[in-house]
Amino acid sequence: MIVGVLKSTTSPISPLVPDLAKKYIKHDYQVILEANCGSLAHFPDVSFTEAGASIHSEKEILKAADIILTDTKIASDQIKHTKEGAIIIGRFNPLTNKAFVESLTATNRLIFSLDMVPRTSIAQSMDILSSLASLAGYKAVITAAEQYSGYFPMMSTAAGTVPPAKVLVLGAGVAGLQAIATARRLGAVVEAFDVRSAVKEEVQSLGAKFIEVEGSKEDKQAGGYAVQQSEEYIKLQKQLIHERALNADIVITTANIPGKTAPLLITKATVESMKPGSVIIDMASASGGNCELSEDNKTIHINDVKITGNSKLFESAPQESSRLYSTNLYNFITFLLKEGLDQLPFDHEIVQKTLLNQTELVSVNK
Repeated sequence: MIVGVLKSTTSPISPLVPDLAKKYIKHDYQVILEANCGSLAHFPDVSFTEAGASIHSEKEILKAADIILTDTKIASDQIKHTKEGAIIIGRFNPLTNKAFVESLTATNRLIFSLDMVPRTSIAQSMDILSSLASLAGYKAVITAAEQYSGYFPMMSTAAGTVPPAKVLVLGAGVAGLQAIATARRLGAVVEAFDVRSAVKEEVQSLGAKFIEVEGSKEDKQAGGYAVQQSEEYIKLQKQLIHERALNADIVITTANIPGKTAPLLITKATVESMKPGSVIIDMASASGGNCELSEDNKTIHINDVKITGNSKLFESAPQESSRLYSTNLYNFITFLLKEGLDQLPFDHEIVQKTLLNQTELVSVNK
């Protein structure tokens, strides 16, 4: 079979890296990709050709490939030019990109979005959200350290002792836990908040203090994500976060609810009351933001508080993001085609969750 790789027009991340190209070829796949497919991630074309892949035009790839790997976007016109029954895999954000999903009902191709992979043990190796969130959590702390005007660790100098930075992390999912771990490695004093009591031990194991409001609502069916809370809980939560934010030098927010507006955690009043020189990194800015004043893909200053809104911090590490993303794709394809192209596991939870055009199952099976 032929694996075709399209160059991303929306991010620097490549769906394939040379080491993974070698793996595909070792398992008898032919690999073809567009010119400069990995150039923004520091993988030049020669690194792919040396691995055994070949460079082709977009038109040739769409026409020839049995499996097409892309990043966050593929146009309807591109899909029309692919083989019938072709498998197309990317991360298409279907919970908010509903128009794209609706456009797939008339196509006899299988479109998989790996940002819908369930958070189960068997799916861990395919979980692109966890892979990229971990990088984003790390980058959030590095970005904060660059913007903060003081030290992260306690420093003893001839002029006296400099106290460590105080970091507040809101949301202790994959990104939040990585942010906690990174801030602790840099020597900061860290507090963390999450509505899910199950993460308390993980937070504490990383050396951070877990702060909480009693009475949070949790849903085991939410796949490890947070769920919408009651009005009373939200009121108490805002009060607690307001108090802790005033004591913090740096606040990193990571709270997201899939398919919904991000919960508001840092109000305008809180920002205006924070210490001069404080830094806020809002990693939920693309879905409305955890901070009332944050703007997506912008850094702004409010009363000497610096607020950076960036939901794609992992893109600032495109080489490693590409390695992780392409590995997730490879693991998914290995799982999907374990029994061959004619025996895809349509009844498996992973396929049911990630396949966007479910109505095509019958026609493809025929």
